[in-house]
Amino acid sequence: MKLTDFDFDLPQELIAQHPSGIRGQDKLMLLNRKNGNVEHFSMDDLPDLILPGTLMIFNNSKVRRARCYGIKQTTGRETEFMFLNQIDKDGQIWNTMVKSAKKQKPGMKYTFPDGSIGTIIDHPGNAGTEFRAMSFDFVIDEAWFERNGHIPLPPYIRREDTEEDSERYQNVYAKETGSSACPTAGLHFTENMLARLDSKGIERDFVTLHVGLGTFLPVREENIEDHKMHEEVFTVPQSTADKINKAKKEGRPILAVGTTSVRTLESCCDENGVVKAGTSSTHIFMYPGYKFKVVDQMFTNFHTPESTLIMLVSAFAGRENILSAYKTAVENKYRFFSYGDAMFIR
Repeated sequence: MKLTDFDFDLPQELIAQHPSGIRGQDKLMLLNRKNGNVEHFSMDDLPDLILPGTLMIFNNSKVRRARCYGIKQTTGRETEFMFLNQIDKDGQIWNTMVKSAKKQKPGMKYTFPDGSIGTIIDHPGNAGTEFRAMSFDFVIDEAWFERNGHIPLPPYIRREDTEEDSERYQNVYAKETGSSACPTAGLHFTENMLARLDSKGIERDFVTLHVGLGTFLPVREENIEDHKMHEEVFTVPQSTADKINKAKKEGRPILAVGTTSVRTLESCCDENGVVKAGTSSTHIFMYPGYKFKVVDQMFTNFHTPESTLIMLVSAFAGRENILSAYKTAVENKYRFFSYGDAMFIR
């Protein structure tokens, strides 16, 4: 399939730059994956659209304040680093994504707001990429990120982060810190909504997948089959695996909240759809033709043109159905991307 098969026209004004006024007060599109039929609701309607007995799976990864600004010691210029993951077991060496990476060379030192100093070092595989390894003479922990970091808003949100983002670009159930971007489908859920789902007999549980910035990297291959997918680490608790396998055996639907939950569930199962607990990594790439083994329903946001995410939902609901639904969303002025409105595919 061609990359252009997943393009669509999106007015810039529909790309949400701020969260809705009140968390959970968003539009909700219901898409029938079999016939492409679309209906319009609000998030308040969601509990009535889900069958009792459905098992919802959420990603409870928490966003790290991973965008940090260092002052280059030789020039005094500010450089933006996105801290992705620690490389060594001690936590003193981190992989980062850096702007103007060609100019950031091994041996260069950068001073961060709290006075700490990081040094760029050689790391296999980073040559010629936008990634650089940075070494410190102490352990970089979450307290360091709280002192030096900013909320890592996606590149299509064209503004600096604010205190509002500290709360709104984080899911209410987020628990395990490690993501460089929020699993944003969950932003629509409030404590009240979770209580309403409980009262309707809708079961839920959690997996953890730490979102990497690879989720925002463009697909550069004309033939999408040639695209190399980024890798992300996930964990599935034994209790969660048991619940999913029990629900599948009993014929109850599995509703994945967000594409990261989908990636996790489709990566941790065998060819028969039996989910296995544990921690692993995945570079699964789902595009039309992929056969889903675990996920029956999906709750998600509206995704960017020509992205691996729109390819994933197209694999689930059909490319024509998705592109038609997105056209309808544009006509009805749905808000797109991380802070935008939601879609329930069943």
